[in-house]
Amino acid sequence: MPLMKRKKTCSSLPSLEQILRRTHIIVVWVTVATTGIFLSLATGLALRFHAHHNLELIAHSVSHMAEMVVVSNDKTAASSLVKLMKSHDEIGEMKVLNLHGGLLTSLAHPAGHLLRNPREFVKWAFSYTVKVPVIHNGNKVGEIWLTGYEGHFVRFFWIGIPGMIACLVFSILLALFLTRHLLRGIVGPLNSVTQVAHSVSKNRVFGLRVPSAPIAELDVLSRDFNGLLHQLEIWQTSLTEENDRLAYCATHDSLTGLANRAFFEGRLSRIISECLPSEQVAILYLDCDHFKQFNDDYGHASGDIILVTVASRMQAQLRKSDLVARLGGDEFAVLLAPIHDPKDALHIADNILACMKQPIILSDGNSIVISLSMGIAFYPEHTDTPETLLAKADQAMYKAKNRRSGGCRVTAENP
Repeated sequence: MPLMKRKKTCSSLPSLEQILRRTHIIVVWVTVATTGIFLSLATGLALRFHAHHNLELIAHSVSHMAEMVVVSNDKTAASSLVKLMKSHDEIGEMKVLNLHGGLLTSLAHPAGHLLRNPREFVKWAFSYTVKVPVIHNGNKVGEIWLTGYEGHFVRFFWIGIPGMIACLVFSILLALFLTRHLLRGIVGPLNSVTQVAHSVSKNRVFGLRVPSAPIAELDVLSRDFNGLLHQLEIWQTSLTEENDRLAYCATHDSLTGLANRAFFEGRLSRIISECLPSEQVAILYLDCDHFKQFNDDYGHASGDIILVTVASRMQAQLRKSDLVARLGGDEFAVLLAPIHDPKDALHIADNILACMKQPIILSDGNSIVISLSMGIAFYPEHTDTPETLLAKADQAMYKAKNRRSGGCRVTAENP
């Protein structure tokens, strides 16, 4: 139960790509939102400063034009001044006052069809009043009051804000695109390392390599990981070769290179268990005649040469499917499988005995001729078990050896 819970918890963990994508999206939204807010405030303050400065210039101009109107208290001239000021969209309200604060003339800009909520907000944010005195001969004779008109700010609200939002949306999309490209640059090489590590762990394929990465740190990681895989590959190769060598030593004779008794008996058991009803198996059990005498007369080194020569000559007479083994000392066994006619086995046996008639050249230059005593047993004619089959061939070999003629073969007797 704890393992299942742990496995479920590990599988529910977010990936590095998900964490990075989530983090980058949060950063993008916070950055764009903060930038948009600060840009909006900066733009609004800049517009407010510009509008205020422009309104002050208009107020000073109106003060000069209204000087004679205030001094003469001319209503007709005041009306002309009002008509002239109507062309200025920046003016929301204008008042011309005399020295005692009396209203000579005024102007109020029509509100138009502006929506109430944006207009009230812009009026609260950008509406202000500029007061400029009217001077005549160095003396103050009146005062001009100008209030800015918020209508063009409302138009900016409806035109500029959507444009700004469109720019912000474009910035967000561009940032997300760049984030995706960045994630591919980071997560892609890491995924390559992960996939190769998984394949090596699961399939033991140490020949895989991680491709180079476009990022310096990840490229160093890839090269170090490939170096580790190279070392593991060398270790795996040497371990495999050592295992193969040990397996070979465990199943083969170190002198002749032939199979040993354990390997031979295992192959014999398998061949008999897989033998078809129409097939037969033959065992040739061989022993070198007078080998002990040769070994004593010429030395152990010459005895080794005799054994190696006998082994190679026997192998040369066999088929690829046959097996020859050194059972110990100067005893050999040959497994002939499959055979369909006992005459084929007898023919191979005769060829082995015949090839031994050629002299064997020893290391000291002497030459000797070795003969073999051979016993033959057939499966299933003589027995149906591997152990008994090998024993019957051994018994037949001793019968051949007791004839003391050398170089003969004896077939096992039927049960």
